[in-house]
Amino acid sequence: MSGKSLKNWEKGGKEGIFKKIEGRIHHGPPLKERISQAIYRLKTQQDRLSQAVTRMEGHDRELFEKCVAAQLSKDPARAALYANECAEVRKMAKLILHSQLAIEQVAMRLETIEQFGDFASMMTPISGVVHTLRGQLSGVMPEVSYELGSINDMLGGIVVDAGETSTMTTSLTSPSDEAQRILAEANAIADQKMKERFPELPSAIATPERAYER
Repeated sequence: MSGKSLKNWEKGGKEGIFKKIEGRIHHGPPLKERISQAIYRLKTQQDRLSQAVTRMEGHDRELFEKCVAAQLSKDPARAALYANECAEVRKMAKLILHSQLAIEQVAMRLETIEQFGDFASMMTPISGVVHTLRGQLSGVMPEVSYELGSINDMLGGIVVDAGETSTMTTSLTSPSDEAQRILAEANAIADQKMKERFPELPSAIATPERAYER
């Protein structure tokens, strides 16, 4: 394939789908621009979640040190108190870290859509993941949950304008297999990162269920 032909093919592949879809509507910003906005907003929330995990890591370290000190002082009641608090902090940190990693995957998939316009096979699971994360974070970081809801509304508008309304409805009520796979993959990575970033509690006072194994 000549350089000129390749250039024309790439132009048609990356822009043709957007021009074709945008020809159906006559209002609002172009779809590609709206996808870029969604990516930016998702990465902003990803950064907020990352900062929250870092703060929790610092708080957990303080509690852990107090737990060890109490154990060395032969104060099992106080050691257990700090250990239980560590477990709660880690449970919350695991949830936030999982959400951060899932949002990272969603943003990468949107970047692929932005480049190639593969709406049908990729947009529905993205919406399902964002919808699920919104619910998971509602009681932990409500401001992030609210923003994810707004972003999901934006994604819904993009899907509707792209002509994928039937699959969009399904994704909001029951995450697709692909959405569940994305969430499961993020959860597995979060498990590993929790073990790397949060030291194991002393076995003598560790809670029955390790927070980073949930």
